[in-house]
Amino acid sequence: MFSPERFLANALHTHSGGYKVAQILAHAFNAVEPGAAVKKYLRGNPIPHGRRTFALALGKAACAMMDAFADEVSLADGLVITKHASSLTFEPATVIEGNHPIPGSASLQAGSVAIKFLSQLTRDDLLVCLISGGGSALMTAPLIPLEDLQTLTAALLACGARIDEINTLRRHLDKLKGGGLAGLANGAQVISLLLSDVVGDSLEAIASGPTVPDATTLADAISIIEKYDLRNNISDSIIHALTETLKPNDSIFEKVQNTVIASNSIALQAAQTQAELLGFQTKLIERDLQGQAGALGMQLAAQLKDSLQFMQRPFCLLAGGEATVKIKGSGKGGRNQELALAAVDSLAGLQEVMLLSIATDGEDGPTDAAGAFITGETAQNAESLGLYAADYLLNNDAYSYFEKIDHLIKTGPSGTNVNDLVICFAF
Repeated sequence: MFSPERFLANALHTHSGGYKVAQILAHAFNAVEPGAAVKKYLRGNPIPHGRRTFALALGKAACAMMDAFADEVSLADGLVITKHASSLTFEPATVIEGNHPIPGSASLQAGSVAIKFLSQLTRDDLLVCLISGGGSALMTAPLIPLEDLQTLTAALLACGARIDEINTLRRHLDKLKGGGLAGLANGAQVISLLLSDVVGDSLEAIASGPTVPDATTLADAISIIEKYDLRNNISDSIIHALTETLKPNDSIFEKVQNTVIASNSIALQAAQTQAELLGFQTKLIERDLQGQAGALGMQLAAQLKDSLQFMQRPFCLLAGGEATVKIKGSGKGGRNQELALAAVDSLAGLQEVMLLSIATDGEDGPTDAAGAFITGETAQNAESLGLYAADYLLNNDAYSYFEKIDHLIKTGPSGTNVNDLVICFAF
């Protein structure tokens, strides 16, 4: 469980409203704790008895989900594919750490082991899949060489493609995605419990939908390559390898059930409820936050400034979703840090305000920070050290900026993954 102190291991504790902010974040994170979400589902939906039950957990929350499930259900066998493995309290189980965000040799091994794991199933068995974000990269059985998949993934990330767009291409290039895992279950009944890390909770986009039918087409996949002008940056073999995915009318899915058990909306609601208990007037301004992080940071800062004219302090504005970053510089950072950095100058000079942006998995981009926060004093304090937000934005170097002024939020891997939270405060 997250405590407020976990969010106070930086300069946030020096702010007059810091402890309340930390309480709000702790409630949001705890509301989407994977193990608790699994057990809550099982209380209302008991797993059928009388057949062999297998469990395959995939994603950043795989260990917590598997432990909770195995605590309630007797398993014939289990497979866990995750980013950060932790000790499990049951046997038998195989645990593999894949690569993320770009699939690597460990991800390839995970795909091979998963296919072998599925081969032991019969139509009389039950397979429970425990799926969370990150699974697309952590497990792969690609139809193209791994090197080509890595090049494509890196190019999509660099140009700021949305996760649903990246996963559309992944589904059309992988044996296990786009319903492929369900297709390899040998007719067993499949129940999938999912933690959503995608805007809108589109089932086919979560971990690229290994147990979900895919409504996208080859034309959709090719249109994404054309949208980001990638033809000259990727191998022609990628275009030729694109294959059709399993569709909703396929008979395979007659024995497949997919259920979202935790999402960004749940985290947002928990944050809002706790904020109101602490005396804040609240307004949920966006459930499906998408777009370039820099533009979103300025937009949200503008909304905070406008709200000062008609909302009574203390208040907070809440948003959830996932921004993207088009990489132009050589700096270090993540989408949440870049969003916050883009708001620095807009909020400069305002009294008793704060904007924070945080990844619920505790990992914002390829950094050890979950996100960052700013106040109305951030610009002046940074400039006194010779740090100018605009310069660091040009180099996509938000991490360096916030590290020097101690405004990074570092929680370590949280064990959950339901997109990002952006909260704007006026105290």
